Amino acid sequence: MRSPCDRTLPPSYSQQLSVLSGLEFSQPRALPEWGDIFSEFCLFVCPGDSQEEDRFLNRVREFLTIHCQIASQQTPLTSNLDISKVLAGQRNYCTKQQQNDKTRRVLEKSFGEEWVDRYMTTMLFDYVA
Repeated sequence: MRSPCDRTLPPSYSQQLSVLSGLEFSQPRALPEWGDIFSEFCLFVCPGDSQEEDRFLNRVREFLTIHCQIASQQTPLTSNLDISKVLAGQRNYCTKQQQNDKTRRVLEKSFGEEWVDRYMTTMLFDYVA
């Protein structure tokens, strides 16, 4: 059993995702400092042309297919310890995503700083305290 502090993907995910062949993109990007929330399978790229966009979208479809297949086979959590682990992981993810300056800047241009603060903390990346 994984420890409560373990933020790695469960083996069922890693095994299925590792089967997908590697993709090369012309404009890979470095993860931001807060990007430690992402797995080693994260594609952080700027697709260079329509072929790369298609490859990226196909990979997203493959990831989501695997996720839905695994999720549909899971049983609901019942133990308070398991639920607490999931909530801690969600809180960590939301806290890190709230540090995403790029998302914040894009939204601020259209909606203003006050609205974005509220939206990012109570809607987009909300978590149970």
